[in-house]
Amino acid sequence: MRIVFMGTPAFAATILDQLAQSYEVVGVFTQPDAIRSRGKKLEPSPVKQTALSHEIPVFEYATFKDNDAFDQLESLAPDVICVAAYGVLLPASVLDLPRFGCLNVHGSLLPRWRGAAPIERAILAGDEQIGVCIMQMEEGLDTGAYCASRVVPRGHRSASELTEELAALGAQALIEVLENLEEGTLAWTSQDEAQASYAHKIEKGELDIAPWMSANEALLKIRASSENHPAKCSIGGKDVTVVSAALADCDPDVPQTIEQIEAGQVLFVAKRLYLGFSDGALELICVHPSGKKQMSARDFAAGLQGVKRGEVRWGAYGD
Repeated sequence: MRIVFMGTPAFAATILDQLAQSYEVVGVFTQPDAIRSRGKKLEPSPVKQTALSHEIPVFEYATFKDNDAFDQLESLAPDVICVAAYGVLLPASVLDLPRFGCLNVHGSLLPRWRGAAPIERAILAGDEQIGVCIMQMEEGLDTGAYCASRVVPRGHRSASELTEELAALGAQALIEVLENLEEGTLAWTSQDEAQASYAHKIEKGELDIAPWMSANEALLKIRASSENHPAKCSIGGKDVTVVSAALADCDPDVPQTIEQIEAGQVLFVAKRLYLGFSDGALELICVHPSGKKQMSARDFAAGLQGVKRGEVRWGAYGD
């Protein structure tokens, strides 16, 4: 069976790596090289890097409006196209090309969280369970029937941790689906439109935290954050990205003084750094101050003048 793979980020690269070890992948389509980090240099997508490591031909297109893109795809004569976070809308001509259609590995439990940021939206909504589905692609956005899914508890994990786990589970599910595709033994389930929700992309600054929020809302923003969409704030006049944190009221060892913390207040007690919110506190665990390396909250607190005396305040990013 001739397989073409389409994808761009690390989530898709993990799936491609596993797929290429089990099947013949005759070509890979991915987004063109782009500036992907603070170094401001053009970098290949994770999928391109993985494809090259497996010596698979790579085709870089950001759209199929160009006839050349479709001609390249058609020349590969795919039996099935496997897609994971490609970031490109596939026209009907592409969807109809392979005899087994196009399969999408989508990081949610469809029909919940169709769209661009399913894992982040599931975290922000406080979903207790998240998952990944293998669905048949059609012209609607993530509306096709699905034939396999994997479910995991969200727990206290970050978006990056969940993305890594769901990619591995999605790869396993995709390989199992492909094993049954030719036999026609797959059972497809249509999505219930009444249960559908849309995972809008994360906007710039959306995951920043501020004192007026509840501690849990801020914690979910931190867990949903990433290098591309950080959870920023200002502590003692310093711009900071909060990498990881925990609810203070979940720790039995939290000093009683933290129970009276006010919104906007910063406390450093028993070598732990706390931020006050509208209804409680978060203990910061790891932070990334602007212009510096990532560090523990304890090390960061060592550079906050007056923090031990309770003289430091915090606020929204840029305050």
